[in-house]
Amino acid sequence: MNAIVSSSNIVSLNIGQPVSAKHGDKPIMTAIFKSATDDSIKLGRTGHAGDGQADTVNHGGPDKAVCAYFDRHYPYWQEQFGRPLDYGAFGENWTLAEWSEHDLCIGDIIRAGEVTVQVSQPRVPCYKLGVRHQRPALTAEVQETGFSGFYFRVLEEGNIASGTSVELVERDPAGITIAEANRIMFRAKRDESAIQSLLVVSALADSWRETLTERLRKLQQDDQPQQA
Repeated sequence: MNAIVSSSNIVSLNIGQPVSAKHGDKPIMTAIFKSATDDSIKLGRTGHAGDGQADTVNHGGPDKAVCAYFDRHYPYWQEQFGRPLDYGAFGENWTLAEWSEHDLCIGDIIRAGEVTVQVSQPRVPCYKLGVRHQRPALTAEVQETGFSGFYFRVLEEGNIASGTSVELVERDPAGITIAEANRIMFRAKRDESAIQSLLVVSALADSWRETLTERLRKLQQDDQPQQA
C-alpha cells in the first residue's frame, strides 16, 4: 500500500433519479445516469436528497449510501471510449481527486465538510453501466482493470457540495485496501487466509461479509477429510 495523501476533494457531486432505458429490446429502469450538480445537497444515512435507485435490493441502503469514483481513471476510459466523458459517467455520486483503490482501505473514516463517512466495500458494477454507455463488456472491463470505485456508509449526516475538501481522519487497523478487497473477492477465491483477513474488518458491508463467510464455510468443508 502506498503512502496516502491525507486529503482530497470532491471534484464533482452527481445525482440522478431512475429513468427508463433499453437493454436490448427490453425496457429497464435505472439510476445509472447521474449528472453533476452545483447545489449543496443533504446527505442522509441512505443517500443524497434528490438521488435515487431503481433496484433497491442491489443498490443503495446504509452500506451503499454514497458511490464514489476516482477522477484519475477518467483519462483511461476516455481513451478507451474515444470520446470525452462527463463526471458521473460511472454512476458515482462523488468523483474524488488524488486517491485510487490502492490508497483507501475498507473501514477508513473520511471527513467531508459537515459529513463523516466510512469505506464499506468496493463497488461491483452491474450490467446497467454497460447499458448507459452502450458497451455491454464494460462491466467486465471495469472488473479487469480494478477501476471499480467503492461505497461509503454515512456516520454523520449533513450537507455536501462539489468542491468540498475531503480528509482521511482514521485508517482502519487491518489496512486492507479497496484493491486488495477486490483481489480477494474476484481472484483469490480459494485463499482461506486472505478471506479471513478481510472478514476481520468489522466495517465490511454485510453483503460482502455474507458472501465471503459462505465461501469460507464451503472451502473449510472441502478441506475436511472424507469419512470412509
